[in-house]
Amino acid sequence: MRIMIGTDMEGVAGVIDHDTWVTPEGRYYERGKELLTREVNAAIEGFFEAGAEYILVSDGHGYGGLTLELLDRRVDYRRGWSPVPYPGGLENNFDCYAVIGQHPKAGTEYGHISHTGWFNVIDKRLNGISIGEFGTAVFICSELGVTPIFGSGDLAFTKEAQALVPGIETVAVKRGLTPGTGIECDTDQYRNRNLAAEHIHPERAREMIKKGAYDALTRFINDPKSFQVPKLDPPYILEMETRKNGDIPPRYSKWEHPSS
Repeated sequence: MRIMIGTDMEGVAGVIDHDTWVTPEGRYYERGKELLTREVNAAIEGFFEAGAEYILVSDGHGYGGLTLELLDRRVDYRRGWSPVPYPGGLENNFDCYAVIGQHPKAGTEYGHISHTGWFNVIDKRLNGISIGEFGTAVFICSELGVTPIFGSGDLAFTKEAQALVPGIETVAVKRGLTPGTGIECDTDQYRNRNLAAEHIHPERAREMIKKGAYDALTRFINDPKSFQVPKLDPPYILEMETRKNGDIPPRYSKWEHPSS
């Protein structure tokens, strides 16, 4: 079994906000990277115990989110832009895809640090389906024949993942507390809006992630059809709405491709 693990930081237990925890200028950035790396290691342990033969970890956080020296030495690590589509490194020679530290898509009620790419995005839709960063990865997995089997992040993200991929194994490591979608906010206001959350202790979160990863791969080996990967028919229409961002007014954009 070949598995790719994609990572992000905002969905990690103990990561409190964007500005101080997940940016190089943030006072807790190195601590946030360590928390993510330890959650990734927990998933790696679970996957290897369940029978994984090869794992590639693809650092998907914009500024970089992993402390490489702490990463499980049995895996390979990928970082940097390449011609291979997002998530970086995913190809059709992988059996499974998983994500650790994932946040919910933009506009998610009770989502912690919800956004899609950046905080200026109100919504992104593919053939009418609202998707975030995880949803983008899911439809690329679908195109490549790779099965998304596991994801961890906040409770709102796990609900998003389960709705998009019925049967996917998920672990919620925290719960956002802010109601509403933030549609009234500009970009700066939205970046600082969804920060209240209740977090599981990081050590307990890692135990849950290890078990979830083990259960996910075990079930995939025994019953791969229990993971219902969505499929879309061409043409593909991508729409994006963005909010006011400084001097840039709100925008609506649309792209169409006949085949991919």
